[in-house]
Parts: sequence; structure tokens; C-alpha cells
Amino acid sequence: MDKTTRTLADYVTQLNYGALSADAIHQTRRRLVDATACAIGGYASAPADIARKLAANVSGTPAARIFNTGKTTSMDMAAFTNAVMVRYLDFNDTFISVGSGHPSDMISAILAVADAHRLSGKDVLLATAIAYEVYTALADQVALRDKGWDQGFFVVISAAAGVAKLLNLSQAQTADAIAIAATAHVPTRQTRAGELAMWKGVATAAAARSAVQTALLAQAGMTGPTAAFEGKDGVWDQVTGKFQLGELGGNGRTFGIERSNLKFFPSEYHSQAPMWIALELRKKVAVADIEAINVETYFTAWSEIGSEPEKWHPKTRETADHSLPYLLSLGFVDGGVTLNSFTPERIADPALHALMSRIKITENKAFTAAFPETLSTRIEVVMRGGQRVIEAAQYPKGHAKNPMTDDDINNKFAMVCEGVMPAAQRDALRDSLWQLDQAPNLDRVFELLVPGK
Repeated sequence: MDKTTRTLADYVTQLNYGALSADAIHQTRRRLVDATACAIGGYASAPADIARKLAANVSGTPAARIFNTGKTTSMDMAAFTNAVMVRYLDFNDTFISVGSGHPSDMISAILAVADAHRLSGKDVLLATAIAYEVYTALADQVALRDKGWDQGFFVVISAAAGVAKLLNLSQAQTADAIAIAATAHVPTRQTRAGELAMWKGVATAAAARSAVQTALLAQAGMTGPTAAFEGKDGVWDQVTGKFQLGELGGNGRTFGIERSNLKFFPSEYHSQAPMWIALELRKKVAVADIEAINVETYFTAWSEIGSEPEKWHPKTRETADHSLPYLLSLGFVDGGVTLNSFTPERIADPALHALMSRIKITENKAFTAAFPETLSTRIEVVMRGGQRVIEAAQYPKGHAKNPMTDDDINNKFAMVCEGVMPAAQRDALRDSLWQLDQAPNLDRVFELLVPGK
């Protein structure tokens, strides 16, 4: 096997729960609480309904449970279906480095396999921390987006590593799982370009499903390519270019999961800082008096959510939550973004579109040069009388350098559960997630996920 595969396989097989720092364990629990909240909020979505219908036609031995239903399916379809729910609201965590994406998209794969094999809460926490470590190690080195590839590539490799740990695969089997994942699953970034479809929120769920399959194949004896990353026509040649992994977490080094960012608003991550700026400006200006809104931001934010014509004329929920003009208009008009901000009626609101037409977004090269260490945005509002009001921000609430508190996460959990389950059940579910390291299996979590239980 090549050096990259060996490095990852050695790390996965050798790391144990005792090597996790107290903060890494706490941050892993935080992501589990946050991701579960997102799944509850995404349950009623059309993509989740499609996924559940397909999952109902599949059985597995051992079987895994589907969030919010108590029904079972195969491990890979549970990973897929549950990840669709986690991802739908675009409310789950984000990692920003040379590469980026949503590492909590992998959590459903970990939970599906752990549920099926009746593994402990500590097993889940360790496997999740490992999956995040592989994800962040790759994202620290590889600019997938710039090369036209999608973040599902990070997900499939990293989730396969986490599942391999749960299945107690050998070093060689883990290497096979990673090699198969890296070789067979290279998604294009068309998923997130132009007018966005349902697949934007489903692509990484498909990667999570594939991760489970690759680990199960390796467990059954399937061998993978011997030089998946560094060999002829491998990942280095065809996908990423040459890279060298940095030091992985443990032995006093920070774990990657400690560096991922949570979302305060249900929208694309690069809109989070601009939204806080809009809320500050809203205190100082009247929407009716705004002549123009000039936004300066770093290249990734401009390119992702503020450059394409479709972002000024969103027609789908997926495009709207990736449209900085739309999101800023919500900030100024409504005072924020909520779960109710993306109905067809709201997306088509003429008042919002009138304000969107007055928004101009440009790249600030100094901000780009400082990215990803800082996520700088500056917004200038020009009033009809000529007055100019300016606000700026770098680290939105939820960023690793401006973290949400545990209470913030609990409030987010309560918000998405409102109208879905009784308060007592909500609190019991939330508490079981915070205390997952004490659980012998996942029965309590999955039972409490079913509304009315």
C-alpha cells in the first residue's frame, strides 16, 4: 500500500478511546447533539421522504434503525436516509481550511453501524472523532472545490475510516476500505453550481452510504487498489495533486473535531458572518431608505453564494439557502433566517427581490489572502440621502474561534423539536446524547427519536 493509505490505516487502527482528550470528547458530543437536531428538523423534507420510501424496500442483517420512525433497514440505507435528514436544512457543522465541507454528514454512517452491531456510546464517540480526524487532515491539504470535485470525496474516505474502526477491521482491511472509497467515489462539484436541486443536500448522504459499503466489503475480504493515492492514475494524478498529510490528533495535539464550526443560522456557512453584520446594520438603518448594499468578502464566499446570476433569482430552497443576496435580504427585512424562511412563497416575495436587486457583492483580495484563518466580510449600506453605514465581521457565532455555548446548542435543539415531540421527550433525548459516553448501546437514543415515545 502507498504511504498515505498506510498512514491513515495505522492511525485508525491504533487510536483508542483513552487517547481522546477531554475537549475532543466534549466536542464530539456537541456535534452529535447538533447533528441530531438537524436530522429532526429535516425529517419532513421531500428528499428525506424519498429516502425513507426507498429504505423501506430494503432489509439488512444486522439491521439499523431510521431516525424518527423506529423502522429498520440495511446499514448503508440507514446511513443514507438519516444523513439526508441531517443535511437538508444546511444547518449542520462546517469545516473550513484549504478544503471544506460538512463533516457531520458522516455521523449517520457511524450511528447506523453502531446501532446494527449494538456498540457502545464510547465506540460511537471514538469512531466519530476518527472520521473527523481523517476528514480534517485531508481538508487541510486538498482544495477539492478549486479542482471541480465535491466534498463527498472527503466524506466517503473519512466515514469509511470511522466505520472500519467500529467493525474492528485489521490494519490491512482498513487500508482496503480507504483505498476502495478513494478510488471508486469521486463526485463532481456540479452538485453545488448554478440553480441547485435536491441533490445538493443528498450528495454527501450518498457518500456516507458508500462508506458503509466499502468497509463491509473490506470486512468480507475484498481487497482494494494497492496505491490508491500515490500510484499511477490514482488520487494524486487524477483528483487532488500531490499532498502530504500533517500530524494527526492525539499525544497532545489538537483533534480535528475541535476545529470544526457550528451554525447559528440554517444557511450556507459563508453567509453566517454576513448575517450577523446585517442584523447589526438593521439596528441603524430603515429598509425603505436603503439605496444600495455593497458587500466585500473573500473569494470562496463570493464564488459560492454571491457570484452566479441564479443567486439573485432563487427558485428552489437549495438555491435560496446558498444565495447571499436572498439571505441578506431576510436579515434586513425579517431580522434573521429561520426554518420558515425558505417556503416557496417567501422565496418569491417581491419585497425581498426588490432589496436583492440593490445588493452588489465583490471579492476583496485582502480578505481572500487572509482566508481561511479569518472569514472577513464588510458591508456598506448607502442610504437614499447619501449617508453610508459600514459594519464588518470575521468570526461568526459558532466558529471555533467564537464558539456557540452548550446552551446555544440546547436552544437550537429545542427550536427544531418544537411541534415535533413533547418537551419531556425532547429533553430526555438531548440528555441521552450529552451522556452518550455512558450508554451501553444506542437503544435509548433511537427509541426517544420516535415522536410520542
